[in-house]
Amino acid sequence: MEERTARLSVLIDPKKKAALEAICRREDLTPSQVVRQLIRGFIEARLGPDWRDQVLGSESDAS
Repeated sequence: MEERTARLSVLIDPKKKAALEAICRREDLTPSQVVRQLIRGFIEARLGPDWRDQVLGSESDAS
């Protein structure tokens, strides 16, 4: 499992933040979950489907 110890601060337009939060509530997700999904997709698009081995190393073997 990935460690969740790093923090990423993002500046976002208040109206977009409100829209994101409303959509997340409707879909029973948190904004953090959505951002993590976007980051994983971004990394995979650039490094390929085996990105976990490249980025996480042996940690991904357990998942």
